[in-house]
Amino acid sequence: MNSTLEVAIESPDHVSQDRETNLRVDSLAHGVLLLIGLTAAQRVVGLVRNVLFCRLLQPDELGLFNLAYSVLVIASPLAVLGLPGSFGRYVEYYRQRQQLRTFVRRAAILSTLLCASFVAVMCWNRTWATWLAFGDVDQVPLLVSTAVALLAVTSFNFLTELLTALRQVRAVSRMQFVNSVLFALVGLTFLHWSSWRAEGVVLAYAAACLASSVVVIGPLRGIWRSLGSQQEELPHKELWSRIVPFAAWVWVSNLWTNMFHVSDRYMIVHYSGRSAVEAAALVGQYHSSRVVPDLFIALAALLGSFMLPYLSHDWEQGHREEVARKIHLTVRLFALAMTLGGVLVLWTAPLLFEVALGGKYHAGQAVLPWTLMYCVWFGLTVLAQNYLWCAEKASLGSVCLLVGLLANIGLNLLLLPRLGLLGVVLATALAHLLTLCLVQLLSHRLGWRWSWRTAALALLPASLGLGCYPATAVVLLTLAITCSTNWLFTAAEKQAFAAFVIPYLKFR
Repeated sequence: MNSTLEVAIESPDHVSQDRETNLRVDSLAHGVLLLIGLTAAQRVVGLVRNVLFCRLLQPDELGLFNLAYSVLVIASPLAVLGLPGSFGRYVEYYRQRQQLRTFVRRAAILSTLLCASFVAVMCWNRTWATWLAFGDVDQVPLLVSTAVALLAVTSFNFLTELLTALRQVRAVSRMQFVNSVLFALVGLTFLHWSSWRAEGVVLAYAAACLASSVVVIGPLRGIWRSLGSQQEELPHKELWSRIVPFAAWVWVSNLWTNMFHVSDRYMIVHYSGRSAVEAAALVGQYHSSRVVPDLFIALAALLGSFMLPYLSHDWEQGHREEVARKIHLTVRLFALAMTLGGVLVLWTAPLLFEVALGGKYHAGQAVLPWTLMYCVWFGLTVLAQNYLWCAEKASLGSVCLLVGLLANIGLNLLLLPRLGLLGVVLATALAHLLTLCLVQLLSHRLGWRWSWRTAALALLPASLGLGCYPATAVVLLTLAITCSTNWLFTAAEKQAFAAFVIPYLKFR
């Protein structure tokens, strides 16, 4: 059976020994289970944290924190020119050639210098940067806090990318979980015991990133020793001529992705025609609508980054068709599971907004169906573009994201003045659908054969925009078709899925 799940079952002990080195890596099957388990726990902590932040902060304060976090999202990969983003593709490449130590050491040194320089420039031009980030030059203290946090966040992301590329799922999962818990504890402590509002939450996030990075020092030392002291020579020209073009496109791709992810918020800040306080409050309302949907995006990002090293390994072995099949199946499973999750969110929305969030975010509740819809589409795009990365065509992924970004800005300019927050969400949803279609089209031209099954399930999240009852009916019909026919999933895929899941349901 040629499926993700069948190939995933690599070792009964869940840990495999790499044949070329003494480096122990987590198998794909166990990695997926561990990822799902700890991610679920981490996201529960994150959900509770976000709910409490929404309760303790006023909409404008919540909006300022969301804007500061958006700066971190954009600036973290931007500051290091996308270099850690190349780890998923090239760690395996240099490890097989016994050049990994040299590669990681040089990447760490360059990333540190780049990030420090970026923060220095950011603080030097703080008035202009504050206006750009918050639309209010009086928020300089918040910008300085964000700049300080950027150093910690960039280090955290560097280690996460490296350990993920090394297939150290346990270490990454622990690191992410500790980060989420510490962010909740420190952030709530700041809000309860100090007068710091958005600044306190930003500094709490920085402290959590630094502390959780300490958790992986031990595993990193073990990995470093396992690589051996003798490394093959790696000339600078050979290294950077291979890495720089790919990293540059990853940098561009990350830039477009992150700008795409936050551009709607900055359209509200700079083009809604509202005062700085009113715009920040509207961003806070928007943030409340994404408290749960953002979990879908986070899961897709984790799953996509986790799978890339395994897909890269298959690609290097010449198994191109296997890579395509794995991505097809992953996209379909994710679309079905997250649409079902979206329906459950719609059913519980009154409890979430009226009780948990204190009834302060009615505008956020009104746009929730469309927010859920485009967040699932964004997750599907993240998963599907792994084929472009494996084919070393990150440039094409960047083109797709740029088209989506431009479409998002254009549609926001058209719909924001007329429909307010609803116009922002509808514009973003249409732009995400366009991007997903472009990624699948370009991947098809590179060998990722088009599948009507994948296309059909990729459109399933559109039902969420219809509201609770229509979406429920559509999802139940889809589940019935899935269980009773082989239209959406083949018999081989179902058997592989059952073989993968049933042993763990029996706690074997």
